[in-house]
Amino acid sequence: MDTSMITNICKALSSPIRLEILQQLINGEKCACHLLDCFEITQPTLSHHMRVLCDCGLIQDRKAGKWHYYALERETLHQFGDFFVHMGTLNREAGSLCDCCGNGGHEDE
Repeated sequence: MDTSMITNICKALSSPIRLEILQQLINGEKCACHLLDCFEITQPTLSHHMRVLCDCGLIQDRKAGKWHYYALERETLHQFGDFFVHMGTLNREAGSLCDCCGNGGHEDE
């Protein structure tokens, strides 16, 4: 997963309503009309949030007739989570000393 995709996902997740939408989709696919019932927002506002989530790859959109159905894109979520797991292991693997001064980046040491 490249940094551009990670940045787009972080931006998408900066909205509390979008986080709540993802929580609604944990148990499986939902129709837009059911999602709309969960929130006090208009249909165009929901569409905007869904577009942001689709564009960054966090959810899938399936159209059946005039209805839109949304589901989590679990592979993207796993890759996004793996990025942070990997970030957490880097410092332990590389050590904590700064290459230029050898003190771990703390000037008071």
